Amino acid sequence: MPSINNTKQTPETEPLVRSLGLWGMWLLVINGLVGAGIFGLAGGAARLAGEYSLWVFLGCALLILPILLCFAELASYFNGTGGPVRYVGAAFGKAAGFQAGWLYYLARVVSFAANSALLVDSLGYFWPEASHHVWRLLLLLAICAGLTLINVLGAIQSIKTLGWLTLAKFGVLFLLVGAGVWQYSPTIEHIVGPSPAEIDLGAATVLLVYAFVGFESAVVPAGEAKQPKRDIPKALLLGLAMVTILYILVQWVSMVTVPTISASSTPLLDVAAALGGSIGAAILMFGVICSVGANLLGAMFSTPRVSYALALDGSLPAWFGQVHRRFLTPANAIVFFGVLAFLLAAFGSFIYLASATVLIRALLYGLCCGAIPKLRPTYRQQSAFILPGAYVIPVLGLLACGWLLWQVKLDAILLTAGLLVIGFLLYIMARWQQHKTPVV
Repeated sequence: MPSINNTKQTPETEPLVRSLGLWGMWLLVINGLVGAGIFGLAGGAARLAGEYSLWVFLGCALLILPILLCFAELASYFNGTGGPVRYVGAAFGKAAGFQAGWLYYLARVVSFAANSALLVDSLGYFWPEASHHVWRLLLLLAICAGLTLINVLGAIQSIKTLGWLTLAKFGVLFLLVGAGVWQYSPTIEHIVGPSPAEIDLGAATVLLVYAFVGFESAVVPAGEAKQPKRDIPKALLLGLAMVTILYILVQWVSMVTVPTISASSTPLLDVAAALGGSIGAAILMFGVICSVGANLLGAMFSTPRVSYALALDGSLPAWFGQVHRRFLTPANAIVFFGVLAFLLAAFGSFIYLASATVLIRALLYGLCCGAIPKLRPTYRQQSAFILPGAYVIPVLGLLACGWLLWQVKLDAILLTAGLLVIGFLLYIMARWQQHKTPVV
């Protein structure tokens, strides 16, 4: 590792370069929301809700909206890196802030590992050898190492790469929508879906809400935003609006193009093949690769900033908070994330961690919504975004989190409880080491 700045930093004196504007923050929002899910959700949505699936997408956006609005207000309070770590820590203390960061970190690193594996599997569609053990390990290593290097080199380079990947993946999705609109009338006829008695809107909502989580990754690197209090709320709202419209259009095209879409395990590939043959399928696969790649890059950019922020708070060893002298990035935290993600993707079994994602996020979102009544009286004067209606929106956000928690299974609850205990033990260890170190 090249030279590292060992000077202890605080959230108020972070040396990270503030290079992210509204465009960069918006890219992080939409890439946190749009990963690989949209390429596989159309079939399940049609199977559970039929033609009503279009409205279910809108319902999920409305379910997430009060939670997103709470994050927008919280982001307007703080300039420093950390996102949920900063919000929950300021409201409920360092121990709670650490657990919020630990929940977020686990959810993102497991998601990163899973999507890395998915990207290699997508490459295997054209190159079967990619599925063989040695080649799979090499490809995973190349993905994790390459994204780690890009992020160590600097925020500007990361956002430029993220911008190109975003243009590519959304270009493919809008091309799919345009081709569907060109060939079909705006009505859904003869769709082969569930009968009215078999429609399960609750199950469809639980399925599709996964496509609307991940926006919180944009609030973590606030310490590298030019005007975080102004730009992050705008980026969150613009991102949710665009993604909701895109999801509805993709679902409509899927159902009018392939009436039997509810029975498909590769829905958008089937749609692309129906619209453009083998060339259409190849173009869509390119979109899958770009979409997953952009999602991975966004996760690699934002998540290490959580461990960096925890180190600034003294909740993790100071090693995580060291900044590269030349590139002014949290290099140690980035490298650690890349190594851990590679190990999980290559050797670890993380399917049970993935099953607890909804519980982890619901707990995290609930903590953040609950932080507003504690923080608003203190930060109201310096905030550029205060929600209307007193505390109605935070209450709606808490209700939405409660509904999501009600849907999880016992094994996910037990797993998450175990992970919280491990995180708390790590926190105690870090604090013990901090007190053991003599003051110079």
